[in-house]
Amino acid sequence: MAVSQTSMAQLIDAARAARERAYAPYSKFAVGAALLDEHGRVHAGCNIENAAYPQGQCAEASALAHLVLAGGTRVLAAVVVGVADAPVTPCGGCRQKLREFADDDTPVWAADLQAVRGRYTLGELLPASFGPMHLPGVLSRK
Repeated sequence: MAVSQTSMAQLIDAARAARERAYAPYSKFAVGAALLDEHGRVHAGCNIENAAYPQGQCAEASALAHLVLAGGTRVLAAVVVGVADAPVTPCGGCRQKLREFADDDTPVWAADLQAVRGRYTLGELLPASFGPMHLPGVLSRK
């Protein structure tokens, strides 16, 4: 499914705003994420660090929690905002978490405070992934 430029712009804005609320006193590496659900709603999250590593939570996981709490079951698009020399993409664990709710062709954009730095699909970031359809008795979401 194609996601409109307007929806992507809303996701970028939401992820940037979420990044401003990140709790990153140890790494000083603030990340925001925003997800578009099947109802056209935007769900944002930020990273939350903890002195007892690795007990923190990534921005993507926070956004997924908001999506599920709101009754969403599908991720149609994702944006991650972080400031670094290379585009900031979801970590391996978050790629798998996104896979639970998204398909291989789901767009995942990496942005900073000025521009989109990378455009990917979840399948490009997590090739040959394991997902819900691999479990016996689980129906495909398509």
